[in-house]
Amino acid sequence: MHFFEYKNRQLHCEGIPIQEIAKKVGTPFYLYSYHTLVRHFTVFDEAFKGIPHLICYSVKANSNLALLRLFVNLGGGVDVVSGGELYRALRGGADPQKIVFSGVGKREDEIGDALRAGILMFNVESSQELQTINEVAGRIGKKAPISIRVNPDIDPKTHPYISTGLKQNKFGIDILRAPMAYRLASQLPNLKIIGIDCHIGSQLVEVEPIIQALRKLKELVERLRKEEMEIQYLDLGGGLGITYEDEEPPHPIEYASTILEEVRGFGCTLILEPGRVIVGNAGVLVSKVLYTKENEEKRFMIVDAGMNDLVRPSYYGSYHQILPVKEEIREEILADVVGPICESSDFLAKGRKIQNLGAGELIAVMSAGAYGFSMSTNYNSRPRVAEVLVRNDQMFVIRQREGYEDLIRGEVIPEFLIKK
Repeated sequence: MHFFEYKNRQLHCEGIPIQEIAKKVGTPFYLYSYHTLVRHFTVFDEAFKGIPHLICYSVKANSNLALLRLFVNLGGGVDVVSGGELYRALRGGADPQKIVFSGVGKREDEIGDALRAGILMFNVESSQELQTINEVAGRIGKKAPISIRVNPDIDPKTHPYISTGLKQNKFGIDILRAPMAYRLASQLPNLKIIGIDCHIGSQLVEVEPIIQALRKLKELVERLRKEEMEIQYLDLGGGLGITYEDEEPPHPIEYASTILEEVRGFGCTLILEPGRVIVGNAGVLVSKVLYTKENEEKRFMIVDAGMNDLVRPSYYGSYHQILPVKEEIREEILADVVGPICESSDFLAKGRKIQNLGAGELIAVMSAGAYGFSMSTNYNSRPRVAEVLVRNDQMFVIRQREGYEDLIRGEVIPEFLIKK
């Protein structure tokens, strides 16, 4: 069943016409389908039911508290990469023993907060970080559970900006140096080795690179176990892709079955950190056409959502399908769909064959649930948009639209600049 579909020529989210939501909250806004989120999480979780596992939703994909609580209620854990995400996870009701803390640049205060919360483990990315965690844990009087993020030098075959498993990437410790890092960790008195971690990239559409990385990890785990290091958790990260245009990523069941063949009987609890595959196709960005114009070479559709709201097309050259909220027979044109930001890179689509929409009509930018709102900014002093969750025929504003006062909160004009 599809939860974004046309009924009576109106695009609906579950049981509500999107046009009706727009009338109540204004545009632009992010819109999420509750049942799509539940279905995606459940399918992914159940695909791994054959072995001990923990699904730690990747907060960076979409960090709204309501979504975090939804996944927590389904039994999920969370993967965080900052103190702010840890704060969100705890406010969303996450069990600390289901929280893993990843990220290449953890500060001492963030490490301390995580230790006091009692998280499951840190995914450590450098030898210096091991030393820092050991020192912070010693001051607090705690033993810090750690795994080491190993960089297997595997090409994930994805966009270079979201590739994380090659030697030239900043993430993790090179697999050849990892045994040395584990030996260092074993000698530090305030650390407890409990796992191994690997994440090779995002928007992966092939299983083979993941399997290559997994096989390298297994060899390393066997070596560590011979040195009497206890590896209880095998964290494979996330990264499974979705269909934006014509990609054909593996279904979670296919993805899981291939991994299960490799890890069954290996004596580890498997940790997975899906983000995009759970929320990506569960959300859309709704925007209104403000103006249309053309010159000798181009036609433009100017909408009220810009790169500050959805940066992926500008940043990655990403494709998002764009649908009219009202279904009609219209002329198709070739146009750039652009926003109001004062940058030539401010576009949602370039040279796109699209229905010829007029001022006041609504569009839905599809597959925008991941890395949409979470990467949005206040650039050009534009307030961040509202977020809405729909469940059946009920809508819930799960984040209020910012106002102008929100833009200057925390800013202060020094006294000497104020003329007497």
